[in-house]
Amino acid sequence: MTARHDLDELGHLDDVALFRRAVAAKKAAARDLLRDPATLGRGLESGYRMRPHLKVISDALVGLERGEYDRLLVITPAQVGKSSLVAEWFPFWWLLLHGEDRVAVTSYSDDLALRRGKTIRRYIHEYGGEYGLSLVPGSEAAQDYDTNHGGGVRSVSLGAGLTGFSVNCLIVDDPHKDRAEAESRKMRERVHDWWSSAALKRLQPDRNAVVAIQTRWHPDDFAGRRLEEDGRLEEGGKWKVVHLPAIANPSKFGPDPLGRRDGDPLTHPKIPSRKRKALKAWWAADKAGSSPRDWHALSQGDPQPSEGALVSRELLRSIRDGVTVVEPQKIAVSIDPSGGGRDTAGVIGGFLGADNRVWITHDKSKAMSSAEWSRTACLLAHETNAAVIYVEWNFGRDMCTLAIGTAWKALQDEGRIPDGKFMPLIDAVHAKQGKLLRAEPIAQQMVEDRVRLRGAFVDLENEWATWQPTDADSPGRIDASCVLVYGLIPEVNQGAIVHAPLPTAPQPGQFGRGAAAPYGRRIGK
Repeated sequence: MTARHDLDELGHLDDVALFRRAVAAKKAAARDLLRDPATLGRGLESGYRMRPHLKVISDALVGLERGEYDRLLVITPAQVGKSSLVAEWFPFWWLLLHGEDRVAVTSYSDDLALRRGKTIRRYIHEYGGEYGLSLVPGSEAAQDYDTNHGGGVRSVSLGAGLTGFSVNCLIVDDPHKDRAEAESRKMRERVHDWWSSAALKRLQPDRNAVVAIQTRWHPDDFAGRRLEEDGRLEEGGKWKVVHLPAIANPSKFGPDPLGRRDGDPLTHPKIPSRKRKALKAWWAADKAGSSPRDWHALSQGDPQPSEGALVSRELLRSIRDGVTVVEPQKIAVSIDPSGGGRDTAGVIGGFLGADNRVWITHDKSKAMSSAEWSRTACLLAHETNAAVIYVEWNFGRDMCTLAIGTAWKALQDEGRIPDGKFMPLIDAVHAKQGKLLRAEPIAQQMVEDRVRLRGAFVDLENEWATWQPTDADSPGRIDASCVLVYGLIPEVNQGAIVHAPLPTAPQPGQFGRGAAAPYGRRIGK
């Protein structure tokens, strides 16, 4: 009996020991999740997708919590998981470490801020108990609630709701709603005034951490003004900056936080990191669907002022002319093939008129393979009865010649071009090597009323009005239109260009309404 009792007692002790070890292991695992916000999210929710760029952001948030800096700015493209990490998991993680702190989550709208507040509240309900964190009974409003340790959360739009609320940790999530608001000086100043008069005045001396996350819109947006006024940490300023462009460009932006080389894509929560080809395709599609200005601002985090473009929208509208009767002297099609990291092929049609102007009549540019753009160019040449197809000598001359010849024959075999019709001459144009050197003389021709548009060309005009001289590449429509003008007016590609401030419209009476400035020779006469 005694022996049996002793065995039972030992078994009971083993069960107790096992239970205690299990509890200890569970607590250790819970503590391990507190290493950083991304690890916490991954450990608590199975659907959370960890990616290298999120780990970089999460590590920067740890530095903020440790007091290595008190200002953190995160700049990434849209929809890469930064808001769920920084505006939802990070505040919850902070409260687990500092339950007595007051956390404020702000955004451009109450709805977005409220959504963040609800998510943080859910995390406290579902996971806070493991860490001894809970909400004070009766204090569970989605926009404003208190914790059992004396802390709390307030979620409001910028410009409202922080009065009387002390803040130890401030999250600024997307301070600008869209481009319209970011372009408005009045709306930008409202954001800047809120920062100066409300946000900074609520921060407390014991802990006053701030993290701002945004997609860039404008040089003077929230991020731009903060860096202008307060500076970067590495330059002796206040802000630690994590800048993660869609496509790495260390030569322009400095060392990449992910260690990426030039041209490497950013990882994405919905694309496995090992699928590099899929990542590159995703960002290539994003670039193809964006204007140059939007790509550089929203995806690359490098906004440029609209006034920095070579030509203005006002100028482009002023050179639209669908009514003037002018006799074509030489009809041409120009091509800038896809490639070099760009999917859009430029195919532009036009003519040199008897008035000595170049008239742009067609824009067939779009994302195309070599087989597609060569057929498109041939069909346009047939439609317009073009005498010449211009290609660029500097890039793909032989490839273009072969592709066009092959396409012309195939289209004749298909009956889309008559058998007896001769293929236009293929002429290689020597364009200047630099993108700016190539585009600037054509912009000058627009200013001097030597180039006109036969109507409205929305996509072409948008590229000219948004492309910045600092851009490493230029869109296909711009390059193809440059090749067209260089082909029809070779003199434009010769001699020095006088660099002077460009007016927004052709100078009245500069050369007379009916004629452009004289050239040494007239093409096609």
